[in-house]
Amino acid sequence: MEIRLIEKIPTADEFNMLTEAVGWGTREEKIVEEALRNTLYSLCVYDKDRLIGYGRIIGDKTIFLYIQDVMVIPQYQGRKIGTNIMEAVLKQVEEYMKINPDIRLYLGASKGMEAFYEKFGFVARPNDELGAGMIWGSRWKKK
Repeated sequence: MEIRLIEKIPTADEFNMLTEAVGWGTREEKIVEEALRNTLYSLCVYDKDRLIGYGRIIGDKTIFLYIQDVMVIPQYQGRKIGTNIMEAVLKQVEEYMKINPDIRLYLGASKGMEAFYEKFGFVARPNDELGAGMIWGSRWKKK
């Protein structure tokens, strides 16, 4: 293995390959390109020239940040690659916190991954102080 973490935006093909590998499906190239163009911070993990992991931050840099698309292809999971992604992403969050120490940082954990994010200080919602996270879109509308 020749693992490298590189701060860059992947190609739409690379991104779709990765989302397909982790079971999230794919999207049209132009949609992926637009989404990635609007990313604040983007971290790719390569084994030689193959994208094997990814994480990014979206938001407004001052009040709201959202950690998005943290993923590692299955054959590389369990090797601390996801941990390395989160550590790098959180280091970038610290830079944004220099502007506003009270910045809000969110993420949506995939089902079963909550314990992974709790290691980094995230708490599940709802809890005694915070309401449930919500989602909108035709895919999730009640029938």
